[in-house]
Amino acid sequence: MFEVMVQKHFSSAHNLRGYKGECEALHGHNWSVEVVVRAEKLNDIGIALDFKDIKEALSGLMGKLDHKYLNEISPFDEINPTTENIAKYFFDALSKTLNDDRLRIYRVNVWETPGSCGSYFVD
Repeated sequence: MFEVMVQKHFSSAHNLRGYKGECEALHGHNWSVEVVVRAEKLNDIGIALDFKDIKEALSGLMGKLDHKYLNEISPFDEINPTTENIAKYFFDALSKTLNDDRLRIYRVNVWETPGSCGSYFVD
């Protein structure tokens, strides 16, 4: 099994609905998103998936969230914009565009601070 990973960053604000604490108030993060792709085999030139392809797909999604108030953007206008839900958002969207018969998105890690991360993955 092969793995490749890319990491990109975006900034946005959110607040956690129903949370009893400081995070219930509007606040922002400089998010870091890591995408891990797994491939059973490499392509004809020895690549699992070109880093450029992952970065382009990730950049397109991030453009919808960057410098925005997440609570006003679908699906976070209905579900809480927690780190875990943001990780699943990226995982689901990237899986639709990048998965094929040779490779799949394996894990998405979303860091809201350098020491705090939430993930979504499948086995």
